[in-house]
Amino acid sequence: MKINKKYITLIALGATLMVPLSCKKNFLDQTSYTQLAKDAYFNKAADGIALVNSIYDTYQNADLLKKSIWYYANFQTHDFFNWGNDRFYNYYAITTDFGPIRTFWQRAYVGISRANSAIEIIPEMKAKGILDESLANRLLGEAYFLRGMTYYYLAGSFGGVPLELKSVTDGLTARSTQEQVFAQVIADTKQAATLLPWREDLPASELGRATKGAALAYEGAAQMWNKDYAGALANFNQLDGHFSLMPNFIDVNEYNHQNNAESIFEVQFTVAGTQSWGAGNEVAWISDFSWPEEVSNFGYDYANPGLYYSYQAGDKRKLATVIGPGDENISPGIIGRGGIKVYPLVVAGFASSDPKVKAKYTGDDGKIINTCGTHANPWYGSDGDGLRTGFYCAKMWRDPNLDANSGNSTIFGAQNQILLRYAEVLLDKAECQIRTGDAAGGLATIKKVRDRAWGGTAPAVMQDGANYDGSASSPITDPLQMVYSEYRHELSGEYSVFYNLRRAGVAAEFIKKAYGTVDNNTNMIANPNTADAKLDADNGLKLHGLYNTSLPVGRDLYPIPQLERGLNPNLTQNPAYGN
Repeated sequence: MKINKKYITLIALGATLMVPLSCKKNFLDQTSYTQLAKDAYFNKAADGIALVNSIYDTYQNADLLKKSIWYYANFQTHDFFNWGNDRFYNYYAITTDFGPIRTFWQRAYVGISRANSAIEIIPEMKAKGILDESLANRLLGEAYFLRGMTYYYLAGSFGGVPLELKSVTDGLTARSTQEQVFAQVIADTKQAATLLPWREDLPASELGRATKGAALAYEGAAQMWNKDYAGALANFNQLDGHFSLMPNFIDVNEYNHQNNAESIFEVQFTVAGTQSWGAGNEVAWISDFSWPEEVSNFGYDYANPGLYYSYQAGDKRKLATVIGPGDENISPGIIGRGGIKVYPLVVAGFASSDPKVKAKYTGDDGKIINTCGTHANPWYGSDGDGLRTGFYCAKMWRDPNLDANSGNSTIFGAQNQILLRYAEVLLDKAECQIRTGDAAGGLATIKKVRDRAWGGTAPAVMQDGANYDGSASSPITDPLQMVYSEYRHELSGEYSVFYNLRRAGVAAEFIKKAYGTVDNNTNMIANPNTADAKLDADNGLKLHGLYNTSLPVGRDLYPIPQLERGLNPNLTQNPAYGN
């Protein structure tokens, strides 16, 4: 915990509580309640609602979502890399004083403390008649779910962490084991599932809240961490008929398809009416920091070209996930605003009198560019020859309202972030089926996801389009390897892939096969795919932000933040990070 030798109570949280309004995301709007005695503000139903709403605020934070969970899910796999101050992710050298993991830890435990308070207070309010049974049950279910989900991400990222289950603590709790933490996740989400309604039973004004389906899905995922595949399968089966795959894969992450039929739980953001770093948590910079620098002046993360090559021919997920030189953005929202060619930096660059600048913004047809660079002039960034690969995350390039750090500097967007969706549950289900002896059933479940990816019927033979070095790939015949491949191709650029690979115990070997990683190499390498005629002329000869560092033993976990260990001497460090 972040507070040493002090009691954490509801009063001492320094927490901002929130009150509900009528439209779909506004149940997260905030009203401040500070330094009041407990009995002063838990005497009406709105106070109980506000207390539970405050737990959701844990995740309305770009450092936590992007720099902690998203980085972990995508940089650890080498599907994406970092340009900027966090380049140590590219060679697994995360430091114990890295600010975002401290933010992750601190916000998580504030959220847990709020949940603990709600779990104690809501039943008291129900007993006093302040809350009716239906509302009290739902609020209590949300508190259990959010506490369980928060421990899910803590255990998935750090391994064992302190289990704080009361609103009062001295902050000196030692770490429980990873298995014990996931056991608590299972207990919390199981309890939540008994109290929460299905999503279809929520009024439209409450869309975005935790539901029975979300509780069952996270319970199943936690059971998989603890190797209870039969139990997980039983939970996943209960979701049938309550969620469905979006017909078109491109729509899953579209701005105008938020809270869609496939989304099981997503973090809600809402436009706050301001574009500044002090705007609060209702807007975030999560999306446009992933765009090419040539469009955004950012480009803080970029894709591994090997991910781009790996998509099988005809897979519609490819350009909806990763975009490279010569590719147009296929997002309907971005096309609707005019495509890449309308961004202010593109317009200004094409009009430039500097021939080098103009060349970067000129398409192969001589007109203003409408692609993510060209093969002759990939968008590597402006740092010398560029320290990026020229490939970017198309899943993050969906909000048509943003100009990033250009034009009107609309940096902060309100697009929700999906943490779990039904396609992932189907792949989890397939893994459970295979591990419990039903390989045929597992393959049939995988086929549902793959058929959607092809917009009809997927090829009977599964294989990568090409290996990372451009060589021909071989068919994937092992059912579990099929699941792992689908985790990568369905979920890259979201919040799950590395968690799933670590859970399965295959992360290091999977990444080594996918990218030919080398032990103890912390330097950039030239793109090994020199045989691809579509690549730019200097490919394989110059360095463009590509790394092939193998995942070291123990570096699949985050370090325990140094500051937290200073506050709590009972916190041991993960072994790969020393003492």
